[in-house]
Amino acid sequence: MHETLFVYPATLARYRAAPLLPERERFLAHCAKHGYTRRGLRKIAWLLLVIASTRLPRSRRVPVEEIEHVARRHQVRFLQHATDRGNCRTTQRLFMHTAAAWFGFLERLAPPKPSRARFATHLDAFEQFMRDERGLSAVTIETRHQQISRFLGSLPRTVRSLEAVTLLDVDRHLIDRSKHGWSRVSLARLASSVRAFFRYAAAQHWCDHGFADGIDSPRIYADEGLPRGLDWSQVQALIASTAGSDPASIRDRVVIMWLSLYGLRRGEVVRLRLEDIDWKAELLRVVRPKQRRIQQYPLIVPLGHALIRYLRDVRPRCTAREIFLTMKAPLRPLSPGGVTSIIRNRLGSLGVESVPRGPHSLRHACARHLLDEGFTFKQIGDQLGHRRASSTSVYAKLDLRALREVGELRLGRLL
Repeated sequence: MHETLFVYPATLARYRAAPLLPERERFLAHCAKHGYTRRGLRKIAWLLLVIASTRLPRSRRVPVEEIEHVARRHQVRFLQHATDRGNCRTTQRLFMHTAAAWFGFLERLAPPKPSRARFATHLDAFEQFMRDERGLSAVTIETRHQQISRFLGSLPRTVRSLEAVTLLDVDRHLIDRSKHGWSRVSLARLASSVRAFFRYAAAQHWCDHGFADGIDSPRIYADEGLPRGLDWSQVQALIASTAGSDPASIRDRVVIMWLSLYGLRRGEVVRLRLEDIDWKAELLRVVRPKQRRIQQYPLIVPLGHALIRYLRDVRPRCTAREIFLTMKAPLRPLSPGGVTSIIRNRLGSLGVESVPRGPHSLRHACARHLLDEGFTFKQIGDQLGHRRASSTSVYAKLDLRALREVGELRLGRLL
């Protein structure tokens, strides 16, 4: 493997004379399969050379703490290969990441010491209650788990039991989230999650009864929670911005078309797999996690052509079955956060600032466009995967074109 990376005989001899040559060769071949460029492989080869020459053990499992200690000891060596201290710190982090990945590849990385957070047992029990007793979806359980875990982690260290939690602690956390830009609607959902947790805690006699009833939610004004999305002209401009021939534009075009034309959520997009496309029947299979069911859509022609171009010209050949992969090594499935970055960056380049710039704004734009085209709430709800008509009827308040037509009527004729 080193012969393909280095040309000068002296350099090649130095790399081949270092310890653990077979192990380093195998890891470099493993990285090459995951899409690393030649420049990236040369960097990894140098880091492996440094790691092999350190005092890290070669016969026992290596804990992460020991890797971090060795990285601090080699700071002077990293500084010699960097132009400034910022690059030195970057090289130091790369050293720790590469060392952990290499020892993990060799199955010699010691597992981290389990560190159970405070109230982890209580939170696990509440999660099981939501899943087994309430039958909530995995998405709802994960969201509530994150919200409650963040709140419990914000409590002072002096709080050792749920009985010691006060309403002032809850208010402080809500105020802190508000300072971080959370809207009143998001804060109300956070308060609802915390309130549900403490109601369960009271039923388990972990805290006083009535504590949950004292958790106040922020006041939500009428129509404050109305969905806000892009105008359809902005959606068209967003799709047009991906007309380039570079790999990122080809992939992003398919992602944006799925979000805007089908109204999918970002999690549903990243979970799409190659076997979800029925090319013969021209059908798309979507797993709806919130409804815990599978829904089929007809595969429209423009999206089918864009998808074929992405699969043929851009998507690398690998063992991953997810349709969308990252553009940089190591190759891995695209994450929901990656979808958010795609939409925000492209809307930012278009100068769109007045509406939420996340992927969900495309879902709202899809619903409003279908409403403007005269589709019924039932048809729109089926397209979006809504279980209740009330979830779709909220878009009736956003049908501004119909309201203008009513306002233009000469009401005197009706008297």
